[in-house]
Amino acid sequence: MKYLVVISFFLFTITHQGQNNTMPKDFVYLDDIDNTIQVELRYFGTHNFIGQKIDGYKNNCLIVTKKTALALKEVQKILSIKGLSLKIYDGYRPQQAVDHFVRWAKEVNDTLMKKQYYPKVSKSELFKRGYIASKSGHTRGSTVDLTIVDLTTNKELDMGSPYDFFGEASHPFYKDITKKQKDNRMYLREIMLLNGFIPYDNEWWHFTLTNEPYPKTYFNFSVE
Repeated sequence: MKYLVVISFFLFTITHQGQNNTMPKDFVYLDDIDNTIQVELRYFGTHNFIGQKIDGYKNNCLIVTKKTALALKEVQKILSIKGLSLKIYDGYRPQQAVDHFVRWAKEVNDTLMKKQYYPKVSKSELFKRGYIASKSGHTRGSTVDLTIVDLTTNKELDMGSPYDFFGEASHPFYKDITKKQKDNRMYLREIMLLNGFIPYDNEWWHFTLTNEPYPKTYFNFSVE
């Protein structure tokens, strides 16, 4: 009986760890590290490419690894001197949210937000072109989607395309935008690189912390 108990406990532990449903100790709420950074989790509401609240987002609170939060705090220090602030659209993203994206992408007739977010891309092409995937770096806790806000006007800097726009216009070096829009993108890119983040080739807003602590682990605890 003693061996059965030990084996059962071992199997339970392995199953629990595999699900990654508990927030690890080295994940933090960003506002505990820097409460001046603006947060607007687009997937907590309906202002996103699906047009509905996404599974796993139960509160407008940004969660990331502590290393990521500390790096973001350094970025914010630099921006604040210039009367600017970070505004973050997404950080840690539970696997259940990614699964929601995948289910939506397979429903080709659900095109409620097509005009705003993917006007030139067929929904059936979203997987092939890499806009939707079954795994996301966000789920590892060290990737963020963000922009810069002018604190005088409280308006986002013009980046030439909206967040989560599926198309070439979102590529960081897209040429068919104004000089000011290019400058804004490059400033964001420069300041994130300076503070240890790696940019993504297809999205001007997407950055991942260098040497992230969980490069191969995808978590599934809710954002709450």
